[in-house]
Order: sequence, then C-alpha cells, then structure tokens
Amino acid sequence: MRDILWVFSQLDPFSVMDILLVGLIIYGILRLIQGTQAVQLLRGIIVLVLIALSVINLLHLRALSWLIRSSFSALLVAIPVIFQPELRRALERLGRTSFLVNRLAGEAAIDRAIGHICRASQKLSKLRHGALIILERETGLQDYIDTGVKIDSLLSSELLLTIFQPHTPLHDGAVIIRGDRVAAAACVLPLAETTRLKPRLGTRHQAAVGITEQSDALAIVISEETGTISVAYNGRMVRHLDEKRLSRILHTFYRPVWKRTQSRFWRRVEKWKSV
Repeated sequence: MRDILWVFSQLDPFSVMDILLVGLIIYGILRLIQGTQAVQLLRGIIVLVLIALSVINLLHLRALSWLIRSSFSALLVAIPVIFQPELRRALERLGRTSFLVNRLAGEAAIDRAIGHICRASQKLSKLRHGALIILERETGLQDYIDTGVKIDSLLSSELLLTIFQPHTPLHDGAVIIRGDRVAAAACVLPLAETTRLKPRLGTRHQAAVGITEQSDALAIVISEETGTISVAYNGRMVRHLDEKRLSRILHTFYRPVWKRTQSRFWRRVEKWKSV
C-alpha cells in the first residue's frame, strides 16, 4: 500500500497528461483494428511474447533472451508491413478536412438523392436486377472512379434503373455517387478482406464490404438472385432492408458531417430542456 501511495505522490500534472495520452493512443489503435484481421495478428504476437518472456524468466535462458532482444528492431520494421491497411486507414482519417468545409451538395440535394436511390433500390429489388451503388462521403474515391466510365450526371432513379438493366454495357460493376451526382459506372472495387461474410454471398457483396473497409463510403447492394437489399458500412453489412429502413440509414450516414453533428447537438439540447 505504501508503494502505491508513493507512486501517486510522484505524479504531477504533466505525468498524468503523459499517461492519458499513452492510454488514448492505445485505445485509438485498438478501435482502429477492431473487427479486422489485425486483431488476431496482434493477439498472436502478444501471446508469443508473453510465452517467450515467461520461459526466459523461469529457465534463465540467456541465448533466447539475446535473440528476442535482437528481434525487436526487426519487429519494428515488420509492424508497418503487417498492419499496412490499418495504418493507411488511420492516416486517411487524419487527412480528412470535410468537417471544416461543406460538402459539394447541400442538405436539400442530398435528401433528393437519397429519395432517388431508395426508389431505384426498391424497383431493382422487385425486378431482381443486381446492383452495387457506392456513396462517397469524406474519403475521396477518385481512384475507383477512374476504373469505370465517367458519367458526371445528376442522379435520378431512372438513370440508376437504366444503368443496372441486365445485358447493358455498364450494369456489371459499381456506380459511384458523389453528392447528388453519378460520378461513374462500371467501376472496379476491392474485394473484402474480412472472413465474416457468409460463403454464399457473391462478388457484389464482397466488393461492397471491401470498399467500406478501405474508406468511409456507404455501399448499397441488391442481390440478383433474391432481390435482397443490403447496406455495407465500415466493413459490416446489414441485410434484408426495405425502402423505409434504407432511407433511415442513408439519412443517418450520408448527410454532411456538420449537419449530423448539429442534429446530435440539438437533440441533446432538447433532452436537457425536458429534464
């Protein structure tokens, strides 16, 4: 007990700030890799290091101790390679500046776009025409837009229905929407890295999850076999949606960032007033 009190007595405001910053960095890293394959890799590294340290301390193995100490420098080089997707995602998030600047489309234009997307998704679902619609948010998707056919047209449900009409040149691929405009069609997307997806899900679903793992985009998928409407976000997928549920999800996640923050602020204000 005295040792604990002595430790606390040595703390000053800068030491507390230092500890909090280290804890915040560790928490941010854990949040960043949550739900990815990096969790298993990190767990395996920690288990391996703990076992090695336990064996060294119990048996006093000098050669093994030297080997582990010498391996730390190589491990520092290997970490950026092993966790490259997670590090890329972290740097990309730090580089976002859209919370300071309004998006290209205003809230009214976004609402109209969401209405067109929901109506088109419902009709495509009834017709059982496969579709993959990507909504660009803060992360730019220009690299993926360049893989497709540039359209740069005002979004409408009729345009989406035409693009995803079977046997048309542009139906096999993803449509990327920027604001309230269709940026490109027949775009090629990365496939999912996660193993959580059910084996029966096809390439469209794999691509939808893949693009949301690499960016903060929203992905809407209409199954060609069942007509099921699904939405992918942040590497996860919600399935069996109808038009109303799809509309609620899009209004929650596709609105400009400053509008979402403003809405949460005013909801809290109203809550405080009612108390």
